[in-house]
This record gives sequence, structure tokens and C-alpha cells, in this order.
Amino acid sequence: MDRIEFFDYSHDSLKINGAILLCVLLAAATASCEQRRGASTKPEKPNILLILADDVGREVLGSYGGTSYPTPHLDRLARTGLRFEHAYSMPVCHPSRICLMTGRYPFRLGHPVWGTFPDQWEERTLPQVLKRAGYATAIAGKWQLTLLREDPEHPFRLGFDQYSLFGWHEGPRYYEPLIWENGRIRSDVRGEYGPDVYVRFLTEFMERHRSGPFFAFYSMALCHDVTDDLDEPVPFGPRGRYDSYREMVEAMDQRVGRLVEALDRLGLREKTLIFFTTDNGTPKRSIITARDGKLVREPVSSRMGERIIPGGKGDLTDAGTRVPTIANWKGTLPQGESTDAMTDFSDLLPTLADLGGAEIPPDQTLDGTSFAPLLRAEPGEGRDWVFAEHRGRSWVRTRDWKLYRDGRFFHMADDPDETQAIPSDREPAARGRLQTALDTLFENRPSGVADD
Repeated sequence: MDRIEFFDYSHDSLKINGAILLCVLLAAATASCEQRRGASTKPEKPNILLILADDVGREVLGSYGGTSYPTPHLDRLARTGLRFEHAYSMPVCHPSRICLMTGRYPFRLGHPVWGTFPDQWEERTLPQVLKRAGYATAIAGKWQLTLLREDPEHPFRLGFDQYSLFGWHEGPRYYEPLIWENGRIRSDVRGEYGPDVYVRFLTEFMERHRSGPFFAFYSMALCHDVTDDLDEPVPFGPRGRYDSYREMVEAMDQRVGRLVEALDRLGLREKTLIFFTTDNGTPKRSIITARDGKLVREPVSSRMGERIIPGGKGDLTDAGTRVPTIANWKGTLPQGESTDAMTDFSDLLPTLADLGGAEIPPDQTLDGTSFAPLLRAEPGEGRDWVFAEHRGRSWVRTRDWKLYRDGRFFHMADDPDETQAIPSDREPAARGRLQTALDTLFENRPSGVADD
């Protein structure tokens, strides 16, 4: 016989049973909310895909108003992510990479010579910091921090578990590439296109470490010139010449799209921050062919709205240092928004360390500050000013004002091309704030580092 349950319908019992029922309903509702939220809950240590394009200014991307080149994949990342309006690099590649890897401005490290890296910072790099926090680390593409034929262990010492990098000043980076991979030159890339090799390498790395967390750094060769200092010009591509700047931009965008597609296929988009930026502005000229053993270059200009913008690489102007930057983290970052928060390359190490729960040793002084709250869609004001330097010249700036160490002062909101310096007796408050920032930066510079 089935058991029959009898319920007490007295007034006190009704109150007790009602309270129990309410608790049960609340618990069920909470569990349901947690379950729904769990579908988009982010891991404590998100995967990080850092993409650093080479020689690409803001005017190149459609999402920044560029109309000269098709960039649909990057535009989609911006449309579904966060676009930075005030992100700044150094005006050329090596100082930008030094700053990114160390969180310090190059003058702090004694202005490392081109193609070198300060030995004392090998254990303090971005990949080392993330590796100590439990990240698997890999890099593909461009190194430029040493000649790999002289030191093939260098990427390992700086914290990368695996690498696939073209031999800078050793061979081609695009067609018939010379690629060092984990300490050895690859012998199976005849007929290959270098960027395809790098994308496959990182895709396989992400697949092997899909349980995470991983740090995959695509240090792109695109859209830099072909290698230009070998005894013989490097091989042409299938067009019977070198790719034009436009063709390299298209190839860059396509490879970014392939990596995003790989994350989608692996089911990792909600677990992965995609962060795209570039090392400096667009080049002034680009190698297009070789005739009688001599390289032929053509000028590069791009359209941004109604303006024609010549390449600014190497200049301390916006054309050389104000770079396109996009963060995309599906389910965490809002879609299609932009931020005026100011960032420079020194901020990447503390930001990614913050996101990855990595601790930076107390004696590891950084110039950068974390903008991780922005990437978590949390409130945050960002920094007050940013800095850039090149060949003994430097500046600090806010969104509106820019002060060079030689005293030149510009109102960038009205004069972004720096055509008219403001006299020293005008805008004393804005000038004074930036002068204080410069003085603070340089008062403790290393011995032997010259003034501007």
C-alpha cells in the first residue's frame, strides 16, 4: 500500500512550511541563475591570444575609418569588441617590442641596441611572468630581439615554451621562408608562405593546450617589407614580384581571421581574450620588386575619411605612434564600443599579468599600469599620460596636449598633425602637468643614458 503523507494545516505550521517552501524556491532560482551564468562564466585565468601586427597605422583599418584596404576580419573584431582610441607605441619596432616584453621604457634599460635584449631582464619578461602563473607560452612570426643563428635558445630563456620564428637578417620571412622552430631550422617549408606556417603553429599550440590557460603571441611579419640586407634579394612570391602593401594588409587580415576561426572551432572564444595591436605606424615606403639585384620601393599612403595620410613609421607624430588596438573577449567585453582610456606599450605586461592572476615581484619596477579593469568590463579611469621615445627624442601626452622634451608643445585636439607649436607662455597649467611628468620620468634614468 502506498504511503500517505499527512500535512499539518495549523496556522503555525503553515508559516513554517511556507518559509521552507520559500527557501526551496529561492534556492532553486539561485541555482538556475548560477547555471545560466555558468555558461558564460570566465575562467580565473583566461587564455590570451596577443596579435602584434607590423607596420600598420590606424588609417589602415576600416574600423578606424580607413578606406584604402579591406580588413573585414579585424573590423568584425572591433564591431564585436572594444576599440581603443588612444593607444600608443614607440615609432619603430624594436623599442616597441622591448617595452612590451618588459613593461619598461627603452631608456630605462639603457636603450638596448637594435636586435638585442637586456640580459638582466630575461627572467622578468611578459611570458616569464605568465609562465610562473601556470600559462603555457608560445610565439610565432617575428623575434628581432637577437639573431637566432647566434642564440637559438633565446626565446626559451625569455619564457616561451615553444617558438616558430623567421630568421631575422638570415633569410626570407614570406616566400621560401627561413624559419627557426624550437632551436632548429625547419627543413619542410619549401614552397610555403611564412604567415601560414606561423598560423598553423599557433593553432596547433592552442589545440594542444585547449584546457588552458595559454598565452599565444602572434608577432606578425605582416605588413613589413621583405628582408632587405642579404647578398641576394629574397624570392618573389607567385605574382612574380613582392606583395604590395595592400596585398600584405589583406593577408594580415585573413590570418587574423583564421586564428579567430580556430578559437571558435575549439570552443575557446569565451575563454580567450584576443588582443590586437601594432608595433608602430605605416611605413613611408614598401619594397615591391627587385631589378638587377637592387630593391625597388614605392611610397605608401592611405585614405582615412577625406584625408590622405602618408606612412609615419619612424616619426614621433600620431602617424608613427598612435596605433590601432582592439580587445575582443566574447561574453565579457561589450560589443562595438570604444574607449578613450590612454595606454602605451609599457601597460601590456602589467595588464596581462593582472588578467592571468600573475604576481609581479616587488623589486620588478614597471613603467606601465594595468588596464585590466577595462578588459573585464569593470570601471576604470586609466592613466593620465603616455610616453614615446626615439633616437634621443621623447614626449609625454594626454588626449589633448603633447609636450616634447625639447619644449615643443602642441594642442593635439585641434592640431593633430603638429603644424603649430604653442608658445611657452600659453597654457601654463597643461604644460606644467606634462613637464612634471617628464621630469619625474627622467630624474632617475640609468647612468650613462644621455639627455635629449
